[in-house]
Amino acid sequence: MKALIQTASPETGQKEIQKGYAFYKNRGVDMPHPMELMTASPGYFSIMFNRSLYYSNHPHLSFSLLAHIRYFASCRLDYGFCKTFNKEQLMKMGMTNADFQAMKDDPAKSLLEENEQRMLSFVIRAMDDPEAITKDDIEGLRTEGWTDADMLDALAQGVGMMDHNIFMRVFKPRGA
Repeated sequence: MKALIQTASPETGQKEIQKGYAFYKNRGVDMPHPMELMTASPGYFSIMFNRSLYYSNHPHLSFSLLAHIRYFASCRLDYGFCKTFNKEQLMKMGMTNADFQAMKDDPAKSLLEENEQRMLSFVIRAMDDPEAITKDDIEGLRTEGWTDADMLDALAQGVGMMDHNIFMRVFKPRGA
């Protein structure tokens, strides 16, 4: 990846950056371009890598739910790289182009469990119109078994796409 700023390779990066490259390699994927871009700042990379580790081991938010959140957030932000990346992740889990077409206008047609669909809907609505979220929305998610931490973590996953999107647009990595 060649960007307007200098990034670190697995060979030249500090220990935490090398650990990040190894983490993704062990999972059978290349380090995502936004994470690779963040190697320009070892401190920031460390923060974001630890965030990725946190979500990869989240006690309640499934990989599928998180990928759906990132996919829908990236669609709303017109963030092409992340939209494509997460669509590919969801297709590896069995989704088809027909499933994506069905979800396009109605996210409730996702292949998620019902309580996960409600969380996805909450995140999408919160990103589209934060002031529209009410106490009833929060209570409804609690009734579904979601904790306050789960709600904050799910929403953070969606809004976290904003910084990645802007970084990618500003620093313009090629091939991304």
